[in-house]
Amino acid sequence: MAITRGDIQMARKDYAQAVAEYQIALQSSAKDAQVLNKLGIAYEQLGELDKAERSYRKALSADKKFSSAANNWGTLEYQRSRYGKAIKHYKQALARDPNQSVVYSNLGYAYYGNKQYPEAMAAFGKALALDPDVFARKGGVGSVLQSRTAPDPGLFNFLLARFYAKAGDAERAAHYLKLSRDYGYKEFRSAEKKPEFASVIKDPRVQEVLKVPPSYEDQPQDPSPH
Repeated sequence: MAITRGDIQMARKDYAQAVAEYQIALQSSAKDAQVLNKLGIAYEQLGELDKAERSYRKALSADKKFSSAANNWGTLEYQRSRYGKAIKHYKQALARDPNQSVVYSNLGYAYYGNKQYPEAMAAFGKALALDPDVFARKGGVGSVLQSRTAPDPGLFNFLLARFYAKAGDAERAAHYLKLSRDYGYKEFRSAEKKPEFASVIKDPRVQEVLKVPPSYEDQPQDPSPH
């Protein structure tokens, strides 16, 4: 069956062949929302964003309640750095299905990209309430795409560290604080004064991150010309 063959090619990351198989499947069922969504994902993985968008549009036209296609259209707009449009599509996905941790995570990324930091943290909070491991999960390409990268990753990871610290999760707070430091966020030591870190600041894992100087602080200064 063409759909199954397409899924196998997606698992193998042979997205061009997956496109071919899904197109064969659509010859007998042109308005199959699930297949149209999968075709959109394959195009998106190939970087053919205009074709991906058309597929997501068709999927939503075929099934107006199909939240996955709305989410995936959002990830496409996020790739284009159109954060406002991404937010709109993620909200549409959540209106169709409000219990999706991945979509809340994606919404948080889009708010972050739009520099709406309080809204980003609120969305991340909802994502984590639904799935505490939503940011740590490593998976292949499924039917619901998840954003994994953010502009200014140093600041992004610092905000995540603040969130986990406020929740009293010292292990994850230290993990994301370390990532913030390693990505070059030079204000990472401000955690010592942030009220969100109060309950975890004395934890040895957090203290280790704060006390170990990052590599970029070890670089020797260029000598002044004489």
